[in-house]
Amino acid sequence: MLVLVTGGSGSGKSAYAEEKILSFGQGKRIYIATMFPFDKESDARILRHRQMRAGKGFETVERYTDLKGLKLDPDSVVLLECMSNLTANEMFQEEGAHERTVEAVMEGVKHLRDSVQHLVIVTNEIFSETAQYLGETALYQSYLGEINRQIAGEADEVTEVVYGIPVYLKGGCVPDEKTVE
Repeated sequence: MLVLVTGGSGSGKSAYAEEKILSFGQGKRIYIATMFPFDKESDARILRHRQMRAGKGFETVERYTDLKGLKLDPDSVVLLECMSNLTANEMFQEEGAHERTVEAVMEGVKHLRDSVQHLVIVTNEIFSETAQYLGETALYQSYLGEINRQIAGEADEVTEVVYGIPVYLKGGCVPDEKTVE
């Protein structure tokens, strides 16, 4: 099963995605962390997410680029967080795919989807702003938008989390009949 979870910053999408993984029952839980620790703010965000996952049985795999090269146990349930960071990494890191970002990311997503039991992907909703961006920022938005559209098209479920409330856009239901805090 492929699940896409989106929402704005601080919306509760990470907590919802973790609950979705837990709803799949026991099994090898893998958290693919894509945030590259480049400053104190990213270090703090990484620490906060680790604390959220504590005691939930996740094994963390740090992977900043090249999802296609990742080998995982076929019985795994995988939480990939987040597509926004992965896209930026593929665009800007030396070992990234650069102009092949969309293709490389989608090849990696398909590889994971076909390799594991369940895959839940978190992405950010960054497209509601009215501001017009140029250059690399506009290109980043274009790449992330295309990646999100392709994943949503292939996903079994697509959920947007708004103020901690899951809004089901495609398939899906609340994992345990409560809102995510």
